[in-house]
Amino acid sequence: MTNGNGLAKEWDDAAESWVDFVRQGKDYFRDELNNPGMFKMIGNVRDQFVLDVACGEGYSTRILARKGAKVIGIDLSKKLIEYAKSQEQKEKLGISYYVTDSAVLSMFPAERFDLVTCFMAMMDIEHYDKAIGEIARVIKDEGRFVFSITHPCFEYNAKNGKTEAEITPRYFETRRECVSWDMKRLLSPFETTSFHRTLTDYSDVLNRHGLLIRRLLEPTPTKKGFTKYPPLKQVLLKPHSIIFETIKTARRKRRKRSER
Repeated sequence: MTNGNGLAKEWDDAAESWVDFVRQGKDYFRDELNNPGMFKMIGNVRDQFVLDVACGEGYSTRILARKGAKVIGIDLSKKLIEYAKSQEQKEKLGISYYVTDSAVLSMFPAERFDLVTCFMAMMDIEHYDKAIGEIARVIKDEGRFVFSITHPCFEYNAKNGKTEAEITPRYFETRRECVSWDMKRLLSPFETTSFHRTLTDYSDVLNRHGLLIRRLLEPTPTKKGFTKYPPLKQVLLKPHSIIFETIKTARRKRRKRSER
């Protein structure tokens, strides 16, 4: 599939299986590795205006809201947003959800948010340059964009019930990839599209849009995760993901003025 509508359909088709996977505690890479790392990087969000990009069914969006943030979630998948809205009706956390491409945030004014987050999804966004440009536009001066991605230097593949990491072949080749989700703990298997990019690709785009990389984190499993889920032990040898904390610099505003 080669366009935004195609990517949305992939996640619409996967929605039921994905929601069960996330909400029933089956996604231990999220719960015991990536989310703890993300929230450590994010820190205190009380009373902050937060935009959660590619929020899916709202799992991490709800955590942000429970921590005291005023949150809006967006996603390309209409069905995942329907699941998110349904849960909001039950919990009433004050979250608003929108169906939109992350490269089109025209419903939000400039400098609206203190923080923008994207949990393990930037590698699934096709037009990431435009998306990061829009994210930079809606962040306040000195506001932050914190996002996590699968580590582009390594590929994790399930083999014989174990998760194994290998050096990513053709690392410097930017490309579209098919991701097969076929773990036994899923209700049903599905496929999605991801985009392999180098760390330099991400760094260059962030810099171009005035987002300065302040910190990086390659998370390691929690003690519970390391003990309970053997596949997570591989992450102590080779990282599964990488988290970026970026800050919007005044340089972006000066450049925009000079372009007028």
